[in-house]
This record gives sequence, structure tokens and C-alpha cells, in this order.
Amino acid sequence: MKNAFEVKNPDLALSPCTGMTRRHYIDLARHLLERAFTYVDSIETPLNFPIVPGKTYPQPAAPDWRYRAAEFEALERTFTLAGPLIHLDPETTVNGIRLRDYYCLQFYRAFTPGHPNSIPCPEDLPDSNYQFTCEFGGLFKTLLLMPDALWTHFTREQQDEMAVLISKWAHHRTTQNNWRIFNIIALSFLAKHGYAIDDALLESHLLWIASYHSGDGWYLEQTYNYYSISLFIVYTTIWNRAFGDERYPAIAEVIERSACKLMESITSFFGRDGYINMWSRSICYRTWVSGAFPVAFMLRGEPLLDGGWARRLCSGSLLQFVTREEFYHNGIPSLGFYGRKEYMVQDYSCAGSPFLMFLPFICLALPEDSPFWTAKENEGIWETLGNRSRRTILERPGLALVNHGKTGASEIIPGKVYYDDPNYSKLAYNTHFPWEDHDAAGGTAMEYAFRSLDPRDLRGDDVNFYLTGKTVSNDATKNRAFTISQSMMFNGVRNGVLYRQAIMRRPPNNGVGYIVDLAEIVVPGGVIRIDRARLAFEYELTLGHFGLPHLHGSPAEVCEDPDRMTVTASIAGRRIALVAPLGWDAVAHRTHSGCNAEADESTVIYASKTRTDKNPPMELMVTVLLHKTDDTPWTDSELSIVRSVEVHKIMPSGSALGACITLNSGEQYEIDFKDIDGLRMC
Repeated sequence: MKNAFEVKNPDLALSPCTGMTRRHYIDLARHLLERAFTYVDSIETPLNFPIVPGKTYPQPAAPDWRYRAAEFEALERTFTLAGPLIHLDPETTVNGIRLRDYYCLQFYRAFTPGHPNSIPCPEDLPDSNYQFTCEFGGLFKTLLLMPDALWTHFTREQQDEMAVLISKWAHHRTTQNNWRIFNIIALSFLAKHGYAIDDALLESHLLWIASYHSGDGWYLEQTYNYYSISLFIVYTTIWNRAFGDERYPAIAEVIERSACKLMESITSFFGRDGYINMWSRSICYRTWVSGAFPVAFMLRGEPLLDGGWARRLCSGSLLQFVTREEFYHNGIPSLGFYGRKEYMVQDYSCAGSPFLMFLPFICLALPEDSPFWTAKENEGIWETLGNRSRRTILERPGLALVNHGKTGASEIIPGKVYYDDPNYSKLAYNTHFPWEDHDAAGGTAMEYAFRSLDPRDLRGDDVNFYLTGKTVSNDATKNRAFTISQSMMFNGVRNGVLYRQAIMRRPPNNGVGYIVDLAEIVVPGGVIRIDRARLAFEYELTLGHFGLPHLHGSPAEVCEDPDRMTVTASIAGRRIALVAPLGWDAVAHRTHSGCNAEADESTVIYASKTRTDKNPPMELMVTVLLHKTDDTPWTDSELSIVRSVEVHKIMPSGSALGACITLNSGEQYEIDFKDIDGLRMC
């Protein structure tokens, strides 16, 4: 059976970009459920997907409750598709099974003791937080929005039976920040339907959530990531309309204001064609962030987004995946991005986890006359952007968003990152060049990769031993590998230049001696980097461009020009170029294995330098990183975008080692790192 979805009978009058209308969303939901239900023999069969070997759960010899959690997750997350279909037509059947009857039976059995697939009570497990809490939040988010999809089909006696277990999990221990939303949703659902809850606990969770609001519509979630949109905005807006507006109006107003603020920038996260950016953890959830588009039409007042553009981006993000055969594994969405990739997933995921990516199907709860459905598709700002690049700065979460009119790609540039994780720590994330995992051999894509050549590190000595007489762990073997930045700081924008800092080693390991100060200028289809290395001891450094996958086993075509310090690479439909006019020793390329989102092997082009002085000087590194989303060759004018760089040991402001840069367009920029350490925001 072919798995890839096709838009049949596209409506190019209403949706000239994707052909997708409300009818096609219904078709797609059915298409996906038909594949999921190949694992269901009858209404009696619990939804059990094949276990995917690797790091995901349940692992061999796992306790029984882990298997129940995987079953419950598959049931709840497929309901993300089934709930809206039942809401529209209670008689909907898939593979001969009426969805309403199936989900009613399976949830009833899950929530009442004595059935083989019933989930445990929290008191039957060690006191901790469990995946069940997350799935209760997901289920009751859907049922707050569409109660007729399931809850109203139970008798009051059945509801009362299930409410006992629901209440136990709703009141149970949760974990930090976003998980409180799951308890809020479950507690509110119970209260809405007349069940007694701990009102003080609900209010406490709500106040905690409100406290995480950081500005620009964003909330702190370990670091800043898509959870801020998909949970803190999508889930809570549904909660507002169903419960919060009436019961907790002050907190609901906080949520409403942040959601409205988010809408000012949400479209900038997507490529022209709706492509979503592979960024932050839980990559297998992919398009769940697109749930913000229907939410825009659930807010009070006039819609804050153009309905035609919102639907175009939402549809495009879904089509980015569901139309690809490799997206499916065992007939269902794979654990990965475009296909199954072990390195991209977390150990808290299971085979059913990716169905959360269909959160945007809450759009089927919008009325048929919503602008989301009736407005003609359009491409918003892209229609007038031309070859220009537009940058949006979200200072509070420390994010820069770039829409490249020349290539149709969009980028996320993170500035507040607290640990070394390729999900977060890349210099930039591009919708059309998905990120690669770190390669300890160097040349890591879109990262500064650092290797100490300090003989004390290579011996495993503590660099402070002869001062203190104390020793700390210093793994000589580990030191021989390249590492990526340990954290990223956001330092603001001055005179058109974005400033950040990559901290290559944290204190107490002399953290102030392992800093790369970052300064960047956005140009059409790329960026000019003028970065300052403050690396105090012997080192080796590489800076990689985006990785190019070896699609169908075909390697990228690479052209190196050492004399001009230029290297280019291309595959069908994509090209990249790196020019390193200052501060680098060489340009090169290498093949990576097991790192890329799209293929097992990939090519990365990069610049490199080695400094073996005991006390290396500070240096400026100028690098031009360009990309294309077509097959046109690079021209000299494109590769010679920088006319001149004038380095100053002391800038007029009094800061050390900056530059004045002139582009061929005549634009001039001053790179001034004055007080950059005091401007850190993280």
C-alpha cells in the first residue's frame, strides 16, 4: 500500500498554492488513520504499534506499565486525528470500524480497572511523574474543544467510573513548566463536568505557568523552543475558550495577550512554501507548531492573521512530510524528521509519539465560514519580499528570525541556549537545510567545533593544579575530540549587526578563555559572519556550513578554491557556498555518516584554523555563508559580496579588535564588540 498522501482534485481557485481545502484536511486525517488502523483487527483490539528498536520506549524487559503507557500514547495521539473527524461526523468509519465506538470503548477500558489495557493508578507506581499525565493533557485538550467527539457519548455512570482514575492523575505530581499545563487541562475538564477538584492546586499550576511568560509571546521551557508555542499557546488558548475565560478571567487574559503577541511573528518561522524548521527537541512532533494557525482564529476580536496565508502555511507544513514515502515507517509517521533517524529522537518517545504532529487538525473545529477556510490562499509577505531578506528580532527569548526572499527559506537564529545540544546550539537553523548531528571529528555543520591542543588537556592535567594543589576530572581522551559550544548568549542588535557569544567551555575550566564572540550581517540568501576568537590556549577550530544529504546515494559535488579561500557544494535543487577571506587557514569538506536528517551520508563544507602558540592572540574571522534552493551556478559577484574589511585593534568606542566592513552594494557596517560581556542575556 502506498503511504504517501496525494492531494486529489485540488481546489486551485481557493487554494492556488497547495490545493488544500477543508475537504482535503478531512481526506488527510482519514488517510493517516487508515494506516494506523491496519494494526486494529476489530473494535476489541487495543491500538498497538510495532516497537521501534533503539533508544525509544518501551525497552526490552520494561515493566508492564511502560507498555500500557505506549498503548495509551498511541490511543490518545491518534485521537488528535480521530476526534475532529468524529466531531464532524459521529458515524465516521475507518477500515470498517466506527471511530466513535472504538475510541469510546478503548478509553473506557483504559480508565477503568480490570481490563488488560487499563492504565495503572499513580499510587500503584513509585512516586514520580509519568507519561500518562502528558497524554491526559492531550486528550482533554481535544475534549475541551470538542466534547461531543467522545465524552457526551458515555453514560453518566461510565463518566463517574472513569472520573476516579482521571482525577487521580490530574491531581498527581507533575514536572516543571509545560507539564503543569497537562494537569491544568485535566483538572479543568473534571471541574467543567461537575467533578470536585482541588481548586487551590489548579490555581497554583496556573500561576506557575503565568510566571514563565518571558515576553514576545514566549514562555521559558528549559530553554526556548517550540513547546512555548504548541503547549503554552495552543493548549492554553483552547483552555481559555472552554474554561479559563469564565473561571479564571485574569489568568486567561495573560494567556490571551501572549497569544496575540505571538501572532505578530509566528509566520516568520516558516518557509515560503510552509516548510517547518527542524529545531529544538522532540523533532518527531514536526508540525505541531502549526497548530498556532487555527488558534489565531480562536482568539477574541478580529483575526490577527490573514486566513489565506495561515492556511497556506499550515497546509504546506503538513504536505512537507505526508507526501513523502520515506516519512512513513511501518505505515505510520516515523520517529525522525523526513524518515526514521535514531539520533533525532528522545528516549521518552515511542512509536505512537509522532501523531502529536497533527495538532493542527484542531482547525476542523473551526466553523466552515471561518476565514481560515474561506480566504483565498496567498503567500503573505513573500509576495513582495523579492530578493530581500527580512529579519525579525525577538529579544526576550533571544531569537532572530530571517525570511530569505531570494531562496524562500526561513531561518531561526538562537541566542539563549544553556547546554551543548545540536537541537538548540547551532548557529542557525534553516527550513530547507535540516540540521545535522555533531561529528566529534570536526567540521560539524553550522557550528563552531573546538578542540583543545593545550598539552595540559592532552595529558589530562588540571590546568590549575600547580596553583591550587587540587585536581579535577580532565579526561584526556575526551579532550582529543571536537566539541561544540556549551552555551549561547544573546547580546542584542546594534546598527544592524546581531551579536551573540558561543561559550566553548564553561567555568570552572577557565570559561572566560573559551569564547567566540559572534557578529553577523544578514544578506540575501545568507549571512556574513565577523566573529572574534577569544580562545586563550592552543586550539583547533572549524566552522561548518549546512550539510547536504547524499540523496539516493549520490554525493554532493564540491569545488574547492584554496587560493580564494572558497568552497562550494551542490545537490539537485540546493547549493551552498563558504568564503573565508580573513582569520582562517583553509577551507575543506568532509563526508559525515549517521548525522543528516535526510540521508545516511552527507557533505559538509567548512573553514578551519589551528593555533599552537601558548598564548594565541585574539583574532577576527570573516566568513560568508550562502545558500540557494535552485540549480543556478554561483557567480563571482555572489561570492565576492564583501568589498573590504578594515580591522581595528581599538575601535573609536574604545573596544578591542573590531572592524569596519563594506559590501559590494556599498552598505557599510561597524563591528564593535564594546561591553559585549556585560550585554549578555541568557
